[in-house]
Parts: sequence; structure tokens; C-alpha cells
Amino acid sequence: MKVIYGLALASAGAVAVALATGGVAQTAPTDPAAAPAAAAAGKPQFGSFGFDAAGMDRSVAPGDNFYAFANGTWARTTQIPSDKSNYGAFNLIADLSESRTRTILEGVARDPRSKIGVAYATFLDRPAIDAKGLAPIQPWLGKIKAMKSRAAYPALLAEATKAGIGGPFGAYVGQDDKHPEIYALSVSQSGLGMPDRDYYLEASFADKKAAYQAHIAKMLTLAGEPNAAARAAALVAFETEIAKVSWTRIDSRDATKTYNKMTVADLTKTAPGFAFPTYFRGIGANVPTVIVAQPTAVAGIASLVAAAPIGVLQDQLIVRSLDSYADVLPKALDDEQFAFNGTVLSGTPEQEARWKRSVHFTIGALDDEVSKLYVAKYFPPETKAAADKLVKNVIAAMDRRIDKLDWMAAETKVKAHAKLAAFTPKIGYPSQWKDYSGLQITAGDAYGNAWRANQWQQAYNVSHLGKPLQRWEWGMTPMEVNAYANFGMVEIVFPAAILQPPFFDPNADDAVNYGGIGAVIGHELSHHFDDQGAKYNARGELTDWWTPADVAAFKGRTDALVKEYDAYEPLPGVHVKGALTLGENVADLAGLTVAYDAYHHALGNRTAPTLGGFTGDQRFYLGWAQVWRRNYREANLKQRLVTDPHSPSEQRAWVVRNLDPWYAAFDPKVGQKLYLTPQQRVRIW
Repeated sequence: MKVIYGLALASAGAVAVALATGGVAQTAPTDPAAAPAAAAAGKPQFGSFGFDAAGMDRSVAPGDNFYAFANGTWARTTQIPSDKSNYGAFNLIADLSESRTRTILEGVARDPRSKIGVAYATFLDRPAIDAKGLAPIQPWLGKIKAMKSRAAYPALLAEATKAGIGGPFGAYVGQDDKHPEIYALSVSQSGLGMPDRDYYLEASFADKKAAYQAHIAKMLTLAGEPNAAARAAALVAFETEIAKVSWTRIDSRDATKTYNKMTVADLTKTAPGFAFPTYFRGIGANVPTVIVAQPTAVAGIASLVAAAPIGVLQDQLIVRSLDSYADVLPKALDDEQFAFNGTVLSGTPEQEARWKRSVHFTIGALDDEVSKLYVAKYFPPETKAAADKLVKNVIAAMDRRIDKLDWMAAETKVKAHAKLAAFTPKIGYPSQWKDYSGLQITAGDAYGNAWRANQWQQAYNVSHLGKPLQRWEWGMTPMEVNAYANFGMVEIVFPAAILQPPFFDPNADDAVNYGGIGAVIGHELSHHFDDQGAKYNARGELTDWWTPADVAAFKGRTDALVKEYDAYEPLPGVHVKGALTLGENVADLAGLTVAYDAYHHALGNRTAPTLGGFTGDQRFYLGWAQVWRRNYREANLKQRLVTDPHSPSEQRAWVVRNLDPWYAAFDPKVGQKLYLTPQQRVRIW
């Protein structure tokens, strides 16, 4: 089972988070090549030392709200672009990355020999897509409607899976957590058309559930299906039952609970009502064993599938197919898909421009073909070298901190050092690229290109079975503004795009860089020692390598962090889920702690100069707060509080309240909202 923990989770209508200078929402320049020249040579892109001081609100005491102190003017004066559900520090770079990629793709769009050029240009041609109407998808819809018996459903569902269309079960090939040198097939709960089980079961989401039912009816009507309202009601009722047996996200993030390896024969016995062997063979995975993530949920869903009318099973596949391929079907379907998923669920008023969506489609279909051109043009070797140095410094700081821990046993520290020594940091881009020679991209066939690209990606995933571990593979593209930790691979990964201001600026003050990208590096590194990552040893194997006393001491500290975040209320009556966000909160706390040590180690015996009226330590923490600038639409924030394992950006900035050096730097007072006594501060790493 592949375990990846990213720095930030994108949601509908948003690539990531974003930052604007001077309190004004920015858009990417038309000529992306000009973007790096935003600052003169040798000068940082933001402010005089790498921090946008104009975005601060100095009327707010740091001890009351450090996020507002650092970002308040920016937050008040920055508008969320109409095609985004949120806007903050990742989007500035994401927009730049998107615009740069557009330049690359438009440069080859008229070259019939270029797969990425043909894919981009064909997706971009909305009039040609509209002219074809529903004709491209009709053979597939006809196949769904022609299903006459329940026995035919597993094979049909396998075809849908291969085409990227969701159903009641998810299937994926990744590392076997307890045997990380081999690949295994995992199966998990699925079957919900809304973001989470809570959307079906909680009264606070009743309006979203009603809108979802209306959306299903509208999609069926646009596809020419009769009795749409009644069929939509039946489908929502079916999915509500699936929601009832589904595990919560909190349980589903537990690596121990979700590792349940069994034979396919045993799975069939424990989850009768669905022919799993037929389904697995259909997706190309004829395996004797499988890892089941949520056994009771999978069994419950299998029972529901066995009892459901065939028409409901057909309608779920029809609606999922229309939703999945709406962007290459007539505009009315595309608009309705966005009206629900973009506007109702995330609050985004306006669909992205077609060229942006074409960029996303082309990257999704042929990621490495785009990536290798991107890094050749936009990722200079000196940036990679500087990032490599920072990563080494932060790893060394983590290594030193292990020895200082008063709650970890000596024998566990030896193993922790060994795990740290086993790390593979990956910077910028993969060491090799995937081969897409088997993927057919045809000019004028947008729907077919999307279908074949999905099939190629699924077949590529399944093809890992029986092969040696492909350690060179990445889970993100170089154009993605994010980073991640992969437990099984014992690696931390930083795509090229995140190694830019405000995260990293070679012309910025070291304190700001360590508070930005340094803390990001520490965040991903510490994921391997958070409440889930700590379950994996130096070989990437899911096993117990801590003493019981270590586990108990660690849990005592993390329980305090859960309680701290549970108290936060970003929306009236809606709190952060401390247990859901625990791994990310631990990583924020540890990452910032380790990055601070690395910064001071880099200073040696020198005292950092005062710049712009700020000490080195103050600039370090301001650099941290700056990267979390983000404004949310209410619907998007509400969705994230249910689904996102990351806390909202404001609360991520508040993690500083647990760090003693922050108190020395900003002198928060007893009684101020963020103030914690030394005994109340959560100390883990």
C-alpha cells in the first residue's frame, strides 16, 4: 500500500494555496519567462529580505493571532480569483507553473508529431467537442444499460475502473507495507459521489445532499435518460447506505488498522455478494492475495451491492461516467458538473479558463512528457544544488535532536538514527521518465484521448505486480507546488515548482528560507516519525520498532496536540478535527522545530543581523507564517474541515505557540490568546 503524506491537499477548484504581494491578488504574467524577473538580480522577490512586510497587520499582537500579525493586511485586501475556491501562498507559484507549462504546450500544439501538443490542442477545442455531442460516450453508456444480470456487474465495473470511473470499491497496486520490496493489490471502500460520509449522514450537510440529488437528476436528464428524479433519489439512498458502513477518515488514516492481507478466496467469503476474483481479473490483477483497507466497510458495501436493484448500479456508473468525462463532453454537461462540484461543494463561482484545464489534462495524461521539458527550461542546476544543501542541513538537525529526546529509549534512538541514515531525498524531478509509446493520442478525439490515457495509467499501475521496486518513480510532477513523504520508500520528495519564493529564494535572508522551505523539509522529514510514519522502520516496513514506553510517551504528547487543535473553531460551530489532522500538525510542529535548529547551526557562532527591524528569529517565524497565507471560500473551508488531513492555514501558523524560541522572539503575554505556559506547550521533537 503506497503511503504518501503531502504538504498541502488540493481540493475542487484549487491547485493549492497562494501568496500575493502588497495586499493585491495577483495573476500569473502572460509571459511566464518574465516572472522570475519580478525581483532585480541579487534582490529577493518579496520585500527587502524575502518577507512581504506590507502584508502584515501590526495592530494585532503576535500573541493574540500570529497569523493575522504576519498576514492580516494581505488577508483583508486579497480577493480570491473567481475561478478558485481558495487563494494563498501556493497559488502564486502554481499560477506561474501553469503559465509556464502553457507556453511549452502552445509551442508544440501545432506539431502533429508531438503527443503533448496534440493532446493539449484537442482538449482545448471546445467547439469540436460540442459538435460531436454525446456520440463519443454513447457506446459505453449503451454497454452499461445493456447489463441484464447482476453476474455481469463485476466485469463491467472492472472496465469502468480501467477508464478511471469510480464505483463501490477502489483498487490500486502499491508497495506491500509489511513486505516493502514487493508490490501488492489493495482494495478499499469507495462508492460515494460526495466528498465524505458526513455529507450523507450529518444534518449540517442536508443542503449539499439535496443539491447532489438534483445534480444527479440533471446529469441523467442531459444524457437523455427518463425518470431522472426518481432514479436520482434511489441512487442517493443507495450511497447513503454505503456512507453508513464506511469507515471515518480518522480510522482510514491508521496504517495498522488498514493493513489486512488476505487471500482473494477469504475476501470472497468475508465479503459475499460481489465476485472479487472476476473484478480483479478484469482490471488485469490476477493475484492470490489482496490487502483490504477497511474490511468491515468492504464487506458491508458488497452486501449492499448484492441487494441493490440492477438499475441503481447502472445509474451509479452512468453518473460517474458523465462526471468523470464531462470536460470532453458537451458544454451543458461540463457546466453542470462544475456547478455542483465546483460551486456547490467548494463555493467557486467560475470555471477555470479552458487553456488552464487543457494544461491540467495534458499533465494528467502525459505527465513525464511535459515534465522533462519543464525542468529543462525552468529548473536550473544551481537551485537544485542549493536545495540539496538545505535538505542535508535539516536532516543533520533532525539527527542531533534525536539524541536530545528525553522520552525515547536509547535502543530506539539507535534505530531512529538508522532510519534517518536510510533516507532518500529527491529534489526537483525523477531520475528517469516513463515511456508513453503505447498511449495513442489522436487529433480531434478529446474523449478518446481521455479514455485511453486513463486506461494507460491504470494498466501502468497494475503492471507493477511481480516487478522489482521502481524506486525512481515519483508521486507528483515537477510542476506541482507541494512536497511529500513516502513511508515505504523511506523518502522525502520536493518537486521543482515548490523551490521558489516565498518558500525558497536564493536572494532572500537565510532566516526566511529556513522558516519557509526549511520547515517544509523538516515537515516532510518528520512525517516519517509522526503517529503513522513512526510505524515504518528503516526498510520502510510496517512493524513495531519503538518500545511500549516510547509509544506511550509519544501518545501522551500527541493527545495533547489533538486537544489543542480540537479547540480551534475556524467557522462558527465547526471545529478542526485534531485526530484527523494529527499527522500534519505533528509534522508542522516538528518541522519548524528542526528547521530552527538547522538555521542556528548554519549561523555558527554568529548573531544574525537585524533586517527591516526584525531579528533573525523573528524573520524565521515570519517566513513560516508567510507561506501559509490563504483565504478560503466558506464552502471550501467547510469541506476541508471534514476531509483535509491538514489544518486550515491560520491554525497551521499558530503552531508556533508551542515553541519556546517564538516566545523569546515576540514576547507574547500571559492572557493573550495564543499564550501557553511552559507546561502547556506540546514538545515532541
